[in-house]
Amino acid sequence: MKIDFRYTDNFVDRHIGPSKAETIQMLSKIGVSSLDQLIDETVPANIRMKEKLDLPKAISEYEFLSSFQDLASNNQLFKSYIGLGYYGTITPPVILRNILENPGWYTAYTPYQAEIAQGRLEALINFQTAVIDLTGMEIANASLLDEGTAAAEAMTMMHALRKGKKKSANKFVVSDKCLPQTIDILTSRAIPLGIELDICSIETVDFSQDLFGNEVFGVLLQYPDEEGAVVDYSDFIQKSHEASALVAMATDLLSLTLLKSPGELGADVVIGTTQRFGVPLGFGGPHAAFFATKEEYKRQIPGRIIGLSKDAQGNKAYRMALQTREQHIRREKATSNICTAQVLLAVIAGAYTVYHGQEGLKKIGERVHGLTSILEQELTRLGYTQLNKSYFDTLKIDVKSKVELIRGIAENKQINFRYFPNESHIGISLDETVSYQDLQQIISVFKKAANDLDGGFTISEEYTSTIPESLVRKSEFLTEDVFNKYHSEHEMLRYLKRLENKDISLVHSMISLGSCTMKLNATTEMIPVTWKEFGNMHPFVPINQAGGYYELFKMLNQWLCQITGFSGISFQPNSGAQGEYAGLMVIRAFHQAQGEAFRNIALIPASAHGTNPASAVMAGMKVVVVKCDDRGNIDVEDLKAKAEQYKSELSCLMVTYPSTHGVFEESIIEICEVIHQAGGQVYMDGANMNAQVGLTSPFTIGADVCHLNLHKTFCIPHGGGGPGVGPIGVAQHLVDFLPGHSITKTGGDQAITAVSAAPWGSASILPISYAYCSLMGGEGLTLATKYAILNANYIKSRLEEHFDILYVGSKGRCAHEMIVDFRAYKTSAGVEVEDVAKRLMDYGFHSPTVSFPVAGTLMIEPTESESMSELDRFCDALISIKGEMEEIASGQQDKIDNVLKNAPHTVHVVMSETWGKAYSREKAAFPLPYVKESKVWPTVGRIDSAYGDRNLMCTCAPVSEFE
Repeated sequence: MKIDFRYTDNFVDRHIGPSKAETIQMLSKIGVSSLDQLIDETVPANIRMKEKLDLPKAISEYEFLSSFQDLASNNQLFKSYIGLGYYGTITPPVILRNILENPGWYTAYTPYQAEIAQGRLEALINFQTAVIDLTGMEIANASLLDEGTAAAEAMTMMHALRKGKKKSANKFVVSDKCLPQTIDILTSRAIPLGIELDICSIETVDFSQDLFGNEVFGVLLQYPDEEGAVVDYSDFIQKSHEASALVAMATDLLSLTLLKSPGELGADVVIGTTQRFGVPLGFGGPHAAFFATKEEYKRQIPGRIIGLSKDAQGNKAYRMALQTREQHIRREKATSNICTAQVLLAVIAGAYTVYHGQEGLKKIGERVHGLTSILEQELTRLGYTQLNKSYFDTLKIDVKSKVELIRGIAENKQINFRYFPNESHIGISLDETVSYQDLQQIISVFKKAANDLDGGFTISEEYTSTIPESLVRKSEFLTEDVFNKYHSEHEMLRYLKRLENKDISLVHSMISLGSCTMKLNATTEMIPVTWKEFGNMHPFVPINQAGGYYELFKMLNQWLCQITGFSGISFQPNSGAQGEYAGLMVIRAFHQAQGEAFRNIALIPASAHGTNPASAVMAGMKVVVVKCDDRGNIDVEDLKAKAEQYKSELSCLMVTYPSTHGVFEESIIEICEVIHQAGGQVYMDGANMNAQVGLTSPFTIGADVCHLNLHKTFCIPHGGGGPGVGPIGVAQHLVDFLPGHSITKTGGDQAITAVSAAPWGSASILPISYAYCSLMGGEGLTLATKYAILNANYIKSRLEEHFDILYVGSKGRCAHEMIVDFRAYKTSAGVEVEDVAKRLMDYGFHSPTVSFPVAGTLMIEPTESESMSELDRFCDALISIKGEMEEIASGQQDKIDNVLKNAPHTVHVVMSETWGKAYSREKAAFPLPYVKESKVWPTVGRIDSAYGDRNLMCTCAPVSEFE
């Protein structure tokens, strides 16, 4: 006998749901003899890739973790005091293990189905409340992507609020003491919208010169500023208001435990990041930004807001409020394309505030400020000059000609400071991780540079705060009950588990959301995310300290280029919608470089994702809608007519492939050629890459640029609505225009300005996609695509016997998703598709995508990770619901008092003393036998969203009606 020296663990078989025996049964049900026959009948031959993916062979999970640890070891973990909006933090282990490393939290979807998302929604209410309390504002959203993009959203919101004599104001004043990466992003956003940025020293603003005449609509200040100085802006804000200009302040939440809040200073908008509230540095992300403002701007605030409402039984229930804030719903009328929040990170930051409470946060803030003050005392004693009159955690030290000497000594001791360009100044920012020994190390660097050769030294434990009395915080915060109950680990653990148990995630059942690709997030893929080599690295460390990260970027870039057919990738965009925006800005820059800046028309199919037209408007383009035919495909004749009509102005076509209707359009190559002949570029929305990998590619169909949703196709989890990663791939002629960054070199020779605050976006979750590609290999990735198509067509074959499937290809196949029509039951039974979505909760399932892209339908995407048995359970549920609808239509069940209209049914309703419904308790709660084996109970009944919008309550403060 011969021994097989290979590792026998085959990850590909574990990632793909159906077994070989199940595959045979599924193919038989579909009516094909092989998987390859199904693919041939689904994917047009003219777009098939001629060669196999040239990726390394798949490796085992054990091999991957071993080799990846070697890669991780190339990251050198120096102690970094760089600041600039990024700080070391301590993630409490109870939060690390029970949220960040817990699939019950990270595999959940955006909480559109609120009745089975009450845990996440409550956690986000905690986040919003903490932000409101600390900033002194009246309302906050449930997170944005990062501080820089939050500042850009503040600018565009204030621009949209112009009225009266300011209606035509077009200038936005930005303090030159704002973070450089924020200024970079403001520049990116302002240019296509025609906003003029005035970046200046606030101290030099002369109100007597009427600077704020009718030209200026808003101002952005940094508090504390990027050098660490704390300045009282109250007088400046008052004068700005007198000049009818709104004021936004970027701030640091930990500093607000000691400093007077921006709300008390008079700010209209407050933005920033919650990174230092327990979220690892991660080389720049992902982190949850915040956005707080006044109640009067609640309908203009970007992103998602979580609000309190009530359910059908009158109990309090949370849900996403004012859902038009999902501004992509407004398409080309949107002022933002916000689609992804940073829910998982916001949940962590909110949990951090719950765990520490007011007293704990104050202690952390006082310790950080105290250590900073003591450090100033010691450096001053050594003869150095500290330039910040008042500060919270950051010193700016004048070291004269000793910058390089100090840098050499510091790096020898594995310490990073901030080195100001072309100055004799060094910045030192402290955080909660700094110990007494760290302080000794810092001082020893400066002591050696000062040639102070005395022996040991003692650091004083006494300090004097530099915060002026006028800026000392006297107002209370985090007084709500939730921030004062869970400070012991036992209580915190139980609280987090109670929240988790209120939600459905992939740990419970399939989440078959069309276009959202809720696939397996394998444990092995997730393990490296919390390794210290990736989590504890500041994004602005010297390149030679981040060898592991740069190797990861290089290899993942190569693999994604191979998969897409493109020549270059930028990882900077940290959401799919931001990837759209970045790609369009690259196209815009290309046209300008060709001397064709006048090209500003974006052709967008009527079926497109709502973020497409919203992103186009943000990129300064005009949207022209292209019709779709009765089969859901782009109307080629209408496209040709529009391309001809606008050929002198055409910038691009935005197209999703396979289509949003779940079909591989056979005319796609012709469509792309039409655009190119008219001088335009083709932008492919990568939402449906799950059906392309290894079979075709964006470049093969003729696209010039495409964003990839790594949180979909490449296994980064959705995290309850974020994090996301939306890198863009581009053809060779666009590589030079990939996004740059003001601090770290990225992008090409003609790079557009940054689209994200961190150079590499959400770098710390890229190991997930790297792991997925490594574990699957080229053959495995291709097989995954085939099984995504198989699983979808299996569901179609089962459901088409009971429902109408709206769109299919020429041979009757769907791609990786399909649209199931429920509109007939509105007429026959008075049942809306929303009723079906609610009833699915009683069967233990999260609903598929509701009413998109066609009202009254469900768009279903099962992914390759689901087994045949899980697909059958889902189909059985929908078929059973059909029977319930037919009972209503035939008069067997009442049109008002029935299982669909009353769904979902909570345990409290089912176990109530008085039932009084026209159907049994068992029918309500256990409609099929399998439900009894693994019942997931919705914790609230159907939520009254209209009540919540009429009575908007967005904090966890008690409300008398529910007390």
